[in-house]
Amino acid sequence: MSDALATDLDRDGLDGEIALRLPVRHREVTVVGAEDRALSVVGALVAAGAVVTVVSPRPPAYLFDLADRGLITLQDRDFHPADIDMAELLFAHTGIPDTDHTIAELARQQGVFCIGSDQSASRRDSPATVSRGRVIIVGGGPGDPGLLTVAGRAALAGADVIVTDRLAPVGALHEIAPRAQIIDASKIPGGRRTEQYEINEMLIEHALAGRTVVRLKGGDGFVFGRGGEEADECVRAGVTVEVIPGVSSAIAAPAAALIPVTHRGLTQGFTVVSGHVPPDHPDCTVDYAALARTNTTIVLMMAVGNLNPITRALIDAGMPDTTPAAVIADGTLAGQRELRGDLGTIAAAAHAAGVRPPATTVIGAVAGFVAGRAARPVAAQLSS
Repeated sequence: MSDALATDLDRDGLDGEIALRLPVRHREVTVVGAEDRALSVVGALVAAGAVVTVVSPRPPAYLFDLADRGLITLQDRDFHPADIDMAELLFAHTGIPDTDHTIAELARQQGVFCIGSDQSASRRDSPATVSRGRVIIVGGGPGDPGLLTVAGRAALAGADVIVTDRLAPVGALHEIAPRAQIIDASKIPGGRRTEQYEINEMLIEHALAGRTVVRLKGGDGFVFGRGGEEADECVRAGVTVEVIPGVSSAIAAPAAALIPVTHRGLTQGFTVVSGHVPPDHPDCTVDYAALARTNTTIVLMMAVGNLNPITRALIDAGMPDTTPAAVIADGTLAGQRELRGDLGTIAAAAHAAGVRPPATTVIGAVAGFVAGRAARPVAAQLSS
């Protein structure tokens, strides 16, 4: 993961641009505004290890989510010149050119380097003639921008419009797709959200206007990502749909913690379950009693808030409370945290540690596996 931010600047009075890589790790960086370009800048700064403050009235859900997770400081208000005082680097992305220019001039007077929207690459023009566009559903991987696939990067680079989720690698867009329009379609658990019908409508609207639309999701769009629903709606509206699979966080987050979801001699399979509703909820369709008897790894997604009733249901169904369990929070990201325990204690441990989404829970023998600490290598055990 790079500790520098790549950015383009217009050459003063010359055609073309120059590219810079700004060392931002551990530096105080302030972003003023929350227009779509600001989202990718903030994401890139977070990924590069900057100490980020965002100042903007009416910030979108993506920024609220980063603030709730402690990744940025969010000031939900208008800009004040005093905001420049503590910044080592400033970005002005209010979406109002005159305002951005004023902020940049104030920063210059105080000796603070400022990058304004008028200095960044201009957005590509809309199609001159209205032709039918397309929607590309891209799985963005588990969070680390480096785990975005080559095909996914190519699709983003060619996009006119990118509709993102809160767990998508938005920070990668600053470098990959500097001219695309970025639309935040985040859904925050228990908080601000863009309804699914609204997302479907915007995908179709932009595609029918002749634009190439990338629907960028975290993980894989067809694993609890509603990619199937979006593809269905688009096809019904006559829009061409392509799918680029992504690395699912159900597998990647445990792997980043050196927990294999399958391991020879320990388990012969795994089951991925959504835990967004508790076992006794009318909308729950999971047979936890049957799941407890599968003798395979159980991977729980979106289960932080319901981990206690879920583990209790598994224990009540006969799964030993000593079964190893682990929770991986912010898997593959710089702030990744891992908790190890057992089925009877993991929910309380996660609560005590203040674990919040996104987090992945692993239940089964593999959750007790620690690389290098096995009494004997599994291969030796099987051959003896």
